[in-house]
Amino acid sequence: MAHGMRTDRYDTWGGGGGGHSGGDGWREAASRYALLPLRVFLGVTFIYAGLDKLTDSAFMSATGVGSIGEMMNGVRDNSAIPALVDLALKSPVGFGYAIAFGELAVGIGTLIGLLARIAALGGVLISLSLWLTVSWAVEPYYYGNDLAYLMAWLPLLLAGASMFSLDAMLRERRRRRMP
Repeated sequence: MAHGMRTDRYDTWGGGGGGHSGGDGWREAASRYALLPLRVFLGVTFIYAGLDKLTDSAFMSATGVGSIGEMMNGVRDNSAIPALVDLALKSPVGFGYAIAFGELAVGIGTLIGLLARIAALGGVLISLSLWLTVSWAVEPYYYGNDLAYLMAWLPLLLAGASMFSLDAMLRERRRRRMP
């Protein structure tokens, strides 16, 4: 070290001297993997949420404590779009199953990286609908988690799943087949 400053640089993956000694550089590698933790978190969370709904007999009821019907009736007057809640209340159990299976499909697609942008779009739509209905009246707004989930889905919608995904594997297979 000269005068208390580092003279070596750690700009390759795995640390090393200056330059790109065979690697793409740690910043480039980090940027390729940056969305992987978010993808795993959202995938696992949405799979869990879907399974939790499907296995909760109280939730999958039109009436009663903890039911989807009771929850929707409770948020109807305070939601941003009461007509959306009214639509769900026409068949609360059907709506509950649609949300649960939607969460499962989105979670699995996100976790394995299959049709990742479409899965992320599903996550955006589910989170948006829950924010505009269930979480809308939460004060302060940042206590409601659906808005945070909505924002978390946006990078995956824009970028897709480029690493450790079936989309990447299929893309590579197509690339190899092309002359």
